[in-house]
Amino acid sequence: MASAKGIQGAYLALNRFGFGARPGDLARIASDPLGAVEAEIDERAVARPGGPDIVPSLAAIQELDEFKTTRKAARDKQTDAAARAEAESKVAVAPDFVGPPQDAEKAFPKPEPPQARFFRVESMARTEAAVGARIGLAERMVWFWSNHFCVSLRKGGITGVCAGAYEREAIRPHVFGRFEDMLLAVEKHPAMLNYLDNRQSIGPNSRAGARRDKGLNENLARENLELHTLGVDGGYSQADVTSLANIITGWTIIGRNDEEGELGEFRFNPNRHEPGDQTILGRVFPAGGIEQGESALRFIARHPSTARHLAMKLARHFVADDPPPALVKRLAAVFLETNGDLARVTQALVASAEAWTPELRKMRSPQEFVIAALRATGVPFNPGQVNGPMRAMGQGFWQVSGPNGYPDGVSDWASPEGLSTRLDFSLALARRMPGTVDPLGLLDSIVGEATSQETRQAIARAESKPQGVAILLMSPEFQRR
Repeated sequence: MASAKGIQGAYLALNRFGFGARPGDLARIASDPLGAVEAEIDERAVARPGGPDIVPSLAAIQELDEFKTTRKAARDKQTDAAARAEAESKVAVAPDFVGPPQDAEKAFPKPEPPQARFFRVESMARTEAAVGARIGLAERMVWFWSNHFCVSLRKGGITGVCAGAYEREAIRPHVFGRFEDMLLAVEKHPAMLNYLDNRQSIGPNSRAGARRDKGLNENLARENLELHTLGVDGGYSQADVTSLANIITGWTIIGRNDEEGELGEFRFNPNRHEPGDQTILGRVFPAGGIEQGESALRFIARHPSTARHLAMKLARHFVADDPPPALVKRLAAVFLETNGDLARVTQALVASAEAWTPELRKMRSPQEFVIAALRATGVPFNPGQVNGPMRAMGQGFWQVSGPNGYPDGVSDWASPEGLSTRLDFSLALARRMPGTVDPLGLLDSIVGEATSQETRQAIARAESKPQGVAILLMSPEFQRR
């Protein structure tokens, strides 16, 4: 076990494992940087956003359903009104006169879709949790696992209104728990069941399959094995994908026409479930109901390929794009020895010598950069001032283009266009800081001894204080971690 000490160690701790330093943070943890990081694991310091505007998935889904119903009624009313107006105009005016059309938008203003409000609220809560974290390891883990098990607002519908709630309900409770529990929570959540279409999957030989012209959907099963657990080189076959897809048929969501249960709630529908034994990676899972799927997922969660895949992703995210093989091997071993205890795995990661090398081998993603900049400057923010820049940099909250999540390499974020957008954001943020802020003093308080002579000189030569702050935010010491 090894870690850097003093201000240099504090800088590494806050940047490599957290969201960056706020003024005063380096001095606060300099006596024991590793201990400060480990405290977030020991205390299970995972924020649980709450408040009257933070609603659970079921409430969000039900509000969406009500909104759609109300909107349809309004459209029908608008159509009827337009038809009456047209009929009246034919009677009231001469045939060769065409009057101005009725301003339908003013007569029937469009209400705000609930997904827009939920996104603002959830993105603000996510940002505040990260900006306010002591170190940020727990929040970084939330973001890591949320990206690993990603859903996207682009899917719309149920996923569009509860992507933030999904993170709160399926990810946050388990980041320092057992991986298999997180896996089960994810695969049963309405956001994921809708995102990867399992809510519509029907066993071909099930009672429902015999009556409908619909069948098996393999999307969730395939992404489970390829992305969520074993990895693309994890040793599974297409037959394993089909078997898992059969096993989780009937894992669906209660709809508005179902007689029992609450709209949006997870439901196991035995009528849709494919009967019979199924085999995955040589293990036979006897015919059964929901327990067949739960047993299969727990088996996959504890598989050595899953341990290797997750260890590689963790080491790649926190240490280097090409992580040290010895570190990956140790993390995988801890995962297997502890049955996927993520607190133990995380502790092994942060206590490793490889994680404390002074070389800055990773680049902050756009989301990480925006949060680090807000922490460093202390500038107040609103949802638009966070979400707009992140989208412009190509990494909006819960807006991935595919189920493999956002990329995690230096080359993915270091494009000239991306860096130009970061500079624009840095200048805009710096101009919102008080005029009394000394850029060199800020540099000393958030980077300290890690500052290069080139960076210090560039800031000292800045033509204005905002320009000096922007140079700081664009420096290698701030952009990399």
